[in-house]
Amino acid sequence: MVSKDNNKYQKYTLQNGIRVVTIPIASVKTVTAMIAIGAGSRYETKKINGISHFLEHMVFKGTKKRPSTLEISSIIDGIGGEFNAFTGKEEVVFYIKSASSHFELLLDVLSDMLLNSVYKLEELNRERGVIIEEINMYEDLPMRKVAELYEELVWGDQPMGWDIAGKKEIIQKISRSDILRYVNAHYAPENLVVAIAGNFESNKAVELVEKYLGGFGKRKYDKFIPTKEAQSHPQLLVHYKKTDQAHLCLGIRAFAVDHPDRYILEVLNTILGGGMSSRLFINVRERRGLAYYIRSSADLYSDTGNLVAQAGIDLKRVDEALRVMIEEFGKMTKEKVGEEELERGKEFLSGRLLLELEDTKNVAARYGLDELIEGRVIWVDELVEKVKQVSQEDILRVAKALFDDRRLNFAIIGPFKSSKNFEKILTFK
Repeated sequence: MVSKDNNKYQKYTLQNGIRVVTIPIASVKTVTAMIAIGAGSRYETKKINGISHFLEHMVFKGTKKRPSTLEISSIIDGIGGEFNAFTGKEEVVFYIKSASSHFELLLDVLSDMLLNSVYKLEELNRERGVIIEEINMYEDLPMRKVAELYEELVWGDQPMGWDIAGKKEIIQKISRSDILRYVNAHYAPENLVVAIAGNFESNKAVELVEKYLGGFGKRKYDKFIPTKEAQSHPQLLVHYKKTDQAHLCLGIRAFAVDHPDRYILEVLNTILGGGMSSRLFINVRERRGLAYYIRSSADLYSDTGNLVAQAGIDLKRVDEALRVMIEEFGKMTKEKVGEEELERGKEFLSGRLLLELEDTKNVAARYGLDELIEGRVIWVDELVEKVKQVSQEDILRVAKALFDDRRLNFAIIGPFKSSKNFEKILTFK
């Protein structure tokens, strides 16, 4: 067992390769136990696109010890706990949060679902219908759907560009043997992180992880195919749909999560569209009344990334809104941000991080996914210090490097039959 201790968290590696990150927080009365696996949608092939998310659902459908969803949910409901899961491009995550006194039970249930799920055929067929209805729901939510279309536009026909939920025709065909093969190919100890945050003792926690997951035998696992980046001009996707509001994404290709300019991009994003005092919010919503919601985010992955702004716009004023957004993007490359604006952006970013980490679930997710995706835990103090070091010159340099027509991407949902007007606007010149 290897231990690393910086007096804030502890990291252990069990003999089978499972990494355990413990973050004790004595001031709370809850604990979150979380298992994160490197098996998100980018690990899929086209034939089984959506299986990572499908599998996330199936893990809750019964084990040898607890053969039904009701038995599993009754245990957690019986202690007033919260349990759920989510699937991303690079990971699938299962967690349970409860009062600290039930800590061992959380690890018992989580490990049981991970190692002993039975994937009954009747449950699989039943859940197939649930997932198809989930996809139908997303189709009727243009605010969500436009983000999926944007990612399809940016990355195209490769795993990073595919929808996490998959396509209905593929979900209809996924079999139990497909599920079992995918588990064997990706659910391996060395591809797994257990993160625990809250009120508990680290040594006791590691003993319990060893007790419940130490018998998970080592095996080889498949890795994802690197993303191909190819773009030489602005890209545009118009999705026709009768709506009362246009929903759009405007963004640029960025860089991977381990890039040295990562924190500069985070601050740049905050200034651009990270809050109610951000440039996009003020100039698109407050001064012109063009949108109800508008925001931006920096989405960084192992080998790729993008900065994207998303908004819901008055149908009659989409051209105007797009011009303003392009103008605000372009301004980042022409002049340094003001000192006061920069400090406000850095304080906003640091403050929101600290607020987020008041919840043991968020703590477990942040540090567990750091370890899973980046191979190390990035402690909050380090993050805050990196943000503090960002200068006006840094923001201008990164903006000039990234805000280029050749990196620009635009996706929109609304009652639009032509893209010509949009094509003319998509330039920083």
